[in-house]
Amino acid sequence: MGRGVAGAGRATARAAKATAGGTARAGRATAGGARKVGRATRRLTHANGADRTGLGRLIELTAGHSAGDTLVTIALASTVFFGLPVGEARGPVALYLVITMLPFALLAPFVGPILDRFRSGRRYVMAGTLFGRGLLCFAMAAAVGPQDLPTLFAGALGVLVLSKAYNVSRAAIMPSVLPADITLVSANARVALFSLVTAGVMVPVGAGLTAWLGSATILRVAMVAFLLAGVFAVRLPRHVDSPDLDEETPEEGRAPRWRTLFNVGPAVAEAVRANVAIRLFSGFLLFFLLFLVQDGGVPWLATPDPFFDVPKTIAVLAAAAGLGGLIGAVAANWARNHSPGVLVLLTLAATVTTTIVSAIFFGLWTAVAISLVTAFAQELGKLALDAIVQREIGEEMRSSTFGVVEAMLQLAWVFGGLVGLVLSLTESSTAGFVTLAVTLTAVLGWLVVTRRTRVRAAERQARVRHPGPEPRTEPLDRTKPLTNPNG
Repeated sequence: MGRGVAGAGRATARAAKATAGGTARAGRATAGGARKVGRATRRLTHANGADRTGLGRLIELTAGHSAGDTLVTIALASTVFFGLPVGEARGPVALYLVITMLPFALLAPFVGPILDRFRSGRRYVMAGTLFGRGLLCFAMAAAVGPQDLPTLFAGALGVLVLSKAYNVSRAAIMPSVLPADITLVSANARVALFSLVTAGVMVPVGAGLTAWLGSATILRVAMVAFLLAGVFAVRLPRHVDSPDLDEETPEEGRAPRWRTLFNVGPAVAEAVRANVAIRLFSGFLLFFLLFLVQDGGVPWLATPDPFFDVPKTIAVLAAAAGLGGLIGAVAANWARNHSPGVLVLLTLAATVTTTIVSAIFFGLWTAVAISLVTAFAQELGKLALDAIVQREIGEEMRSSTFGVVEAMLQLAWVFGGLVGLVLSLTESSTAGFVTLAVTLTAVLGWLVVTRRTRVRAAERQARVRHPGPEPRTEPLDRTKPLTNPNG
């Protein structure tokens, strides 16, 4: 018996040693794979001189910012939205949209000028937005257990406002970190691409962790991510901070930092209007399709045993939207030599065409196509708009302009979401898509006409300022030698 027990002990020890060795090898392999992925990512983010100007660090910082925002969105969705039945969810979602819309309407004229006053400390402004979101995540995590909806809504509003403030600051400093071999559209596309990839990776990770650990724990994880990103923001290169100007010249009697859409210039105003139309439709499409699918108001769910049930349909539409955003970021990098104004109108035209087709032939695959095209148009149009603002607006007023632009886009998205909530009650896909198709077509036609009028006016002014040579009144006699009248 003693020898048997000793043999069993030695076998158990060998098995434990083998298991520990296998676990150690698996850990080393995982760590090695992570290091290889990290080095490959660093090579991509720091390519084309981005390591020297600070663009690579800004890309990595924005990827961390995107990861934190994704975790917050997943945590709030599981507590406020998907935890309620469809009929009861409309009220909290509408309340959330209104709470996010009204403060933006009030704060929009002030966010940009405040950021313009801190041009010499934009690193610390960006870090402050990240630290503030970390503290708000801690407060929201404490409110999840008792279902304290006012605290959750207030925290979500604060996270949203600080996220927009970060985006405004990040867009404003982009020309300061732009390498010589990269255009503004390409730099914006590179930042957006890595942000979307990070968000796409964090969606399944966050959903799995939320189902396993709960929303409160995910909010605490987001808090840690934001705090670490804030530390990383302070370590950005110093040249991203713009020196303050001692005196600012007013423009036509107006204070220069109080920018509106009426005096940002025709190119910026045109791009903003096109993006507002796209963002309006994006918000409408998200909530309209989501509630329409959950209500069973789509044709493919009317069959007795549908293969694409409600969860699968939502997953497919979400995957199509994510893929469309990635394609939009890649297309922006590919179209770096094209006019950003033309790109904006082309994205709106693609959205209009897909909307009309979906209104006529609505089904699962047209819903997938319109989700993909809308996300593609939203991403590409926004990147082109950022490049136009960065090119047309001076350093002393860039944050103010971006603040107004971000507020307008957010208001359009929220208003579109409210329209989608209301029209989803009809349980008719035709009514919603026809309404939006008519609206988008009218906006596209108006923008094309105004752009053509503006281009013709610019051509006439150019001819007046630089007239060409007067036409000859007599035919040229080629038999006579050409002489210089001035000798």
